[in-house]
Amino acid sequence: MKRHDLRDAVDDRELVDAARGGDADAFRTLFQRYHRRAYALAYGVVHNQDDALDIVQDAFIKAHRYLDKFEGTSSFYTWLYRIVMNLAIDQLRKQRRARPVELTDAQVGDGSGDGEVNPAGDALLPRILRGHPGRALQDKEIRHRLDQALAELSDNHRAVLVMRELDGLSYEEMAQVMGCSKGTIMSRLFHARRNMQRRLIDLIEHPSPELLAELGLDAPAAGGEETSDG
Repeated sequence: MKRHDLRDAVDDRELVDAARGGDADAFRTLFQRYHRRAYALAYGVVHNQDDALDIVQDAFIKAHRYLDKFEGTSSFYTWLYRIVMNLAIDQLRKQRRARPVELTDAQVGDGSGDGEVNPAGDALLPRILRGHPGRALQDKEIRHRLDQALAELSDNHRAVLVMRELDGLSYEEMAQVMGCSKGTIMSRLFHARRNMQRRLIDLIEHPSPELLAELGLDAPAAGGEETSDG
């Protein structure tokens, strides 16, 4: 078995123990396992490629520095994600104090392969809308709408939405990452999904009356315009 195959078979706790003992390869393996998911989480919060990369770098530096404080009561993955989330929210607050959030083409992406596309896009939109959008997800306008809707959520609502819908964390893991109760996570996720659905409901070609009623929206008038939520 090749060396990298052996590394793949080692669990996170063994790698953490080895890294604590000075094994640089062990920590490198942890980085390789989780840096893409950490980037997706960071980008989902800050909507900026450079900031997301900086956050991931800072998170792994911080994780390496404080490995001795990792108690193992949660997984390394959950512990790392809490670091990433805290750094991402801190960065977002700095951005908001400095200037209004602006969405550029480079941040939104157009699906053509040029620039970075929001990692949340492909997974998030169909789940939020409970079906297929009326146009291709690669449509630049749809991606802009998705990024804009995410940007308008509160920090906590955006965080739980990205963690749940994009990365598939359990309620318990999300509670550990956010440092709050499972009930708080469920409440935040409910309101985050509802807010996103209200903002993106027009992307569904034929929304069901049940979904519209759940969101407190009126059905489109025949031949008229759809009701807006403000």
